Amino acid sequence: MTIATIQNVDIGAAHDGEAELLVTLEYGNGGRTQVTLDEFAVRTLLSSCKAQTPEDLIGADWALVRDALIASSERYAEHTRNE
Repeated sequence: MTIATIQNVDIGAAHDGEAELLVTLEYGNGGRTQVTLDEFAVRTLLSSCKAQTPEDLIGADWALVRDALIASSERYAEHTRNE
């Protein structure tokens, strides 16, 4: 059973002016939440979904968004460990 899926994607600007992807997740009960993905997370998500464009992500399971966020976060943790 899928808990949530991507229902919408938009491009936004981060505080540093870099582009971000704003992903709207919709839950089975109709609730919605928006998640912001940085460039690394977006590339990871596009790859895991075999998507060519952000619009191709619509309908994807939320777990793929979670995994992309984890991958993005872990790249900073690994950098810190190597210093």
